[in-house]
Amino acid sequence: MRACRCRRLKGVCALMMCVTLALHMLVIILVMSMFTSTCEPVQRHRARPHNLTSANLTHTGSTSSRAGAADLARLEALFSHTLYTLHGPSSPDDDTLLRVRSQVNEEHNAEQWLSNSKEGYDPILWNSSTETHPPWLRFHLGISRWQLYSHRDTNLPALQEQLSTHRIVSAVQKTGGTQLKLVITFSNYGQALFKPMKQQRNDETNVNLYYFSDFERHNAEIAAFHLDRILGFRRMPPVVGRLIDVIKEVKDITTDHKLARTFFNSPVGNSCFYGQCSYYCSTEHAVCGRPRALEGSLAAMLPDLSIAPRRSWRNPWRRSYSRSKLTLWEKTPTYCDAVKKTPPYDRGTRLVDLIDMTILDFLQSNMDRHHYETFEMFGNNTFLLHLDNGRAFGRHSKDEPSILTPLVQCCRIRRSTLLRLRLLASPQYRLSDVMRASLAQDPLAAVAPLLTEPHLSALDRRLGTVLQIVQRCLLQHQHHHVIYDDIPDYSG
Repeated sequence: MRACRCRRLKGVCALMMCVTLALHMLVIILVMSMFTSTCEPVQRHRARPHNLTSANLTHTGSTSSRAGAADLARLEALFSHTLYTLHGPSSPDDDTLLRVRSQVNEEHNAEQWLSNSKEGYDPILWNSSTETHPPWLRFHLGISRWQLYSHRDTNLPALQEQLSTHRIVSAVQKTGGTQLKLVITFSNYGQALFKPMKQQRNDETNVNLYYFSDFERHNAEIAAFHLDRILGFRRMPPVVGRLIDVIKEVKDITTDHKLARTFFNSPVGNSCFYGQCSYYCSTEHAVCGRPRALEGSLAAMLPDLSIAPRRSWRNPWRRSYSRSKLTLWEKTPTYCDAVKKTPPYDRGTRLVDLIDMTILDFLQSNMDRHHYETFEMFGNNTFLLHLDNGRAFGRHSKDEPSILTPLVQCCRIRRSTLLRLRLLASPQYRLSDVMRASLAQDPLAAVAPLLTEPHLSALDRRLGTVLQIVQRCLLQHQHHHVIYDDIPDYSG
């Protein structure tokens, strides 16, 4: 009897062990299936940055990459300040660079603006009404004697949207220059200058490199435009960042055979090209997509030289390309006395225009300012174009005091510029905060900030240096001839 009970008990135990093992196996299977399903999306997410596309850029633009609400509020408050809404100086004649010719016969006028579309281009349906003009044409027609665009220009967002999204129908290499640049044409006949990404945003210039040996940076061009606008100058064509497909939007549509011959695939399968130029155009300095998407800056082109000629001026404080020879201004503390007696710096606003450009260059650490341009139509009574800023923002850890030599030697500054600089040095409108907010609106900010935090902090530090030099000038000259009052009606 006892033996029977023992056999029954052993049978029950064996059955329970089998059931327990079966339950354990079931649990293991369920856990493994859940583990697999949760790991796969993480692996895809990690792979995404190596295959950037325009679609990915649009999709990844989230609030995490944008400035905080406080910074955006500061930027809006800054642009609403009276110092930014003041009317420009009066001119002796017409301020407008270009005008649409008026026709007696409006029907004939409309016919002149109509055309059939070329291959890849949109049909032209413009007439004398500004509302029918594409953004790039409105930009050209809005250029005046004192600025490239107005403070609250309603066309600016549309122009930036065109630069960042419109269909590209042509891409050819821009002639001249030391580094690779492309002229991009859109389907509405607008054009832009494309500078490709050559290095990461957080890469500082090698301390052993001379300024003329440095690479140009696409993010420097973008940041320079935002800084120029925040300073209230508006003397730089609008610039935005964009991801382009180097095959679909360059190689497949280019008519530049020399450029087309420089395309190749890298060992890891990325599409690359290097073009032809004086320096840095070789397989060792090629620009490459990931695998086809390439970051770059797109700057709106100015009117063609055939209809709006520009004059190039040598900067009196230009640098030498020599590694050992000093220029005259570096050896002569009173150099500015001679400059003040030399046309066009002996009258008008040319000297304070140049010092405005000097301050911009010091803030962004741009030593590459040998020449500057003006529109010939306006003569000497106009602003200086702040073009070509690709070598700016190379170092955040070091300031270059020699850039400020014109301000130090001449002790001259616009009153409006000085007041805006003081405004940007205040906690309410701190330069680094408003720059962060402004740059966050660029399309490429969805990939990574256009300027790293050390670069933004450097802006505040350099701004303090500028204000210290101005204060020293005011004390040294007892306010005599230091400030050029371009806003006599402003009482702030």
